[in-house]
Amino acid sequence: MASDTTVPVVIIGSGQAGLSVAYYLRRFELVPGRDFVIFDRGPDAGGAWQHRWEALRLGTAHRVNDLPGMKELGVSFDTADRSLPAREVVTDYYRRYEEHFDLKVVRPVTVRSVFNRRADLVVATTSPDYGDRETVARLIVNATGTWGAPFVPYYPGAQTFAGRHVHTAGYPSADEFAGQRVIVVGGGTSAIGFLLELEGAAAELTWAARRPIDWIHTEQLDLEGASAAVAMQDEAARTGRALPSIVSGTGVPVSRRISAGIERGILVARPMFTAIEPGGVRWDDGSFTPADAIIWASGFRPELRHLAPLKLREKAGGVSVGAGASWTDPRIFLAGYGPQASTIGASRAGRIIARQVMAQL
Repeated sequence: MASDTTVPVVIIGSGQAGLSVAYYLRRFELVPGRDFVIFDRGPDAGGAWQHRWEALRLGTAHRVNDLPGMKELGVSFDTADRSLPAREVVTDYYRRYEEHFDLKVVRPVTVRSVFNRRADLVVATTSPDYGDRETVARLIVNATGTWGAPFVPYYPGAQTFAGRHVHTAGYPSADEFAGQRVIVVGGGTSAIGFLLELEGAAAELTWAARRPIDWIHTEQLDLEGASAAVAMQDEAARTGRALPSIVSGTGVPVSRRISAGIERGILVARPMFTAIEPGGVRWDDGSFTPADAIIWASGFRPELRHLAPLKLREKAGGVSVGAGASWTDPRIFLAGYGPQASTIGASRAGRIIARQVMAQL
């Protein structure tokens, strides 16, 4: 293990939340690389977006909002090229953002754990380029998001399935399922996107969802305007409960593309199957559907495993967080957690968290 280095603030993750906090810390005249350091495990800029599937385009998922200060670069997601893969556009813009504000992101670095050593916080990291190191910090801003913690619900017989289990985080492209019988599980935009993409490739498609789809007949979904969903997330975060699904509180907006899919019968969900067998799935009525692959568009959970030594998790399953700050340990901030998860939410949270960080320095 390399000798300790010391820095006032460590930001873990350089996706939308981490970059937003870094921007405002810089506005408060903190110097990147000296007053705060950003660790990111990705090979490139772009946060989780760099790992998304090639067919995903801007405009087919929830809106990507501009980061604070992005107008200085002369770019905006509102006018971005929608013919290019979303991962390419976001990676390009975020890379330019990091360079423009000289944020000195250190990558690829994986944070293995954060723990206490006397009065200090220690961030233990590993990297193929930098080896194993420990960084001592006064404050931690965790901005790891959810992409690294895919969630697959348990169903009897899942381990006996002879086909492929594929989660959203590992979805490659429709070509890999050409001629196959595919079951897509999930009730959000990812599941819908997979179904529409697979329509021309898979031999058979079946959609299963754990709850009825709440179709909203508008093409735009403003998560910040969906006050009930945001309030649910905030209340869960403050009380330390597991976070509810955003889609369960907002519904799915019906674009013209989705409407056409409903008309064609592609976007008609069945209630969830009750068991998985080697050759397919068994439904509640006893019927059987053969399958070669099950795609789990079943969401993610906050990626907080590296914070386990700090014992922040509550008995209710979540972490108690208010306005981005841990209520268990005031030295820990969770950017992009709960109601801050959307891009515009992350930008607002960046300003709030940066002010609280400055108050403690």
